[in-house]
Amino acid sequence: METEEIKIFVYDKREKITSSCYVEQISDNKFRMTENDLFICHLTKGTEFETRINEDGNHEVVKIIKKSEFITRRFLLSTQYKESDYRVLGDELIKRGGFWQVDFGGIATINIPKDFEFNIDQVMKELDLNLTEITD
Repeated sequence: METEEIKIFVYDKREKITSSCYVEQISDNKFRMTENDLFICHLTKGTEFETRINEDGNHEVVKIIKKSEFITRRFLLSTQYKESDYRVLGDELIKRGGFWQVDFGGIATINIPKDFEFNIDQVMKELDLNLTEITD
């Protein structure tokens, strides 16, 4: 049975921010992320979490049930490259079970399978992609 993707609003008490997230609903109050949230950085593709509805009617994360099995990295995209330059790397990730997304046209988030056979840094170097990584 395939689970339907839905959009919920999640409030992060630590960051004091509400963000819309695309998730699969596992049970009444348990969800699995289907993409990466740009603002609540610990909610990445594959992360499973439990929520409660707060006074504003938003989902508030009570606990992380299962962390994502992906290695997640974020990069600032440079205007010196075209989307086709990035697509080579993104398509390779997808072929091997990974995921990538671009937000606001300038922030790329990639989800690398833990058993990914390539060194992402080396691949970017070979493709001559000099991107700035966003770290915590």
